[in-house]
Amino acid sequence: MGLQRIEKKTLSDEVYEQLSGEIVEGRFDPGVNLPAERQLCEMLGVNRGAIREALKRLAQAGLVSISQGGGTKVLDFRRNAGLDLLGRMLFHRDGRVNLDVARSVMEMRSALAPDIARLCAQRADRADAALLRQIVGQMDEAARRDELAELQDLSLRFWDAMVRGSGNIAYELAFNTLRETYDRLREVLVQVLADEIRDVRSHRTIAEAVARADDLSAKHVAAALMEKGTRRVLELVAALQDATIRPEAGEGRGSEEEEEDR
Repeated sequence: MGLQRIEKKTLSDEVYEQLSGEIVEGRFDPGVNLPAERQLCEMLGVNRGAIREALKRLAQAGLVSISQGGGTKVLDFRRNAGLDLLGRMLFHRDGRVNLDVARSVMEMRSALAPDIARLCAQRADRADAALLRQIVGQMDEAARRDELAELQDLSLRFWDAMVRGSGNIAYELAFNTLRETYDRLREVLVQVLADEIRDVRSHRTIAEAVARADDLSAKHVAAALMEKGTRRVLELVAALQDATIRPEAGEGRGSEEEEEDR
């Protein structure tokens, strides 16, 4: 196991981070029991209170089940955890981005946005439409100055207003998770998503479709807008995955060739 001794004795969040990382990265298989509380205290160098608090958080996250006298059993997080785990899974413990998770987040974003736009056009009131127009006006000004970071912020505000206008609480909560995950890669994504972020015309077209309750137009334009950014991110993810796999494959071929030579 990759557990490391914790120096700060009262930080149950550090215990949670280590144990959740072990579970998510597959070092504890579903169905097995975690070490007993006493063992965890010794391994991590913390008191039992910190362990119990961390275990409670793991249970709330759908990563373990705690039974009286039966130990703490690891659950299959893919079957039991919620969207809140996405942010935790975005980075490996060594700081590298989990490319599979990044790709999944972008695919989810691309799937949700058109329906959010459709529902917003059906349900938004005048105040919602006015807010969208105001944000688009601010985007126009930022675009004239070519302030890409400001455009990124405004685009996020635009979609925040869209999802609130959709009147769908499930989409609102999903958007909160996606935004939190997005924020952790904000500086990287600003360049990758530049074509989408700079497309003020599409943002304006969506806002006007919402204002006239044209749900089909809002949906179609939103889908096309999302495709711009999603395509670029998926291309980047594929290239990074290929770059990671190719050296290993090359090493394997070299070993086989050497074996044949021998």
